[in-house]
Amino acid sequence: MHKSTSTKRKSFRLYAIASTAILALGSMAALIAGVSPATAANLATQPDTQIAVFMVPLTILVVAILFEVARIALRGALPAEAPVRRPVRHHWSPGHDEG
Repeated sequence: MHKSTSTKRKSFRLYAIASTAILALGSMAALIAGVSPATAANLATQPDTQIAVFMVPLTILVVAILFEVARIALRGALPAEAPVRRPVRHHWSPGHDEG
């Protein structure tokens, strides 16, 4: 029997609730601090802000990929893949000018 490399799927309910709560808290904090789209646009004209907006998500993506590679590598050997079955052809006969 072919073993799967992934474990049973976990529920993302807790993650969804936590990320929604963090988003709500961040939105409330921005409203309380008085951040508006106009002030955010003024911040976006600065080169340091533009670099941070580009580099932070890119860095998070690279770290996440490295984490997944390390997790898979440290888990151990992957199970062997099942060989591909060749389709069985019933009632086959040679074609024109064959055999």
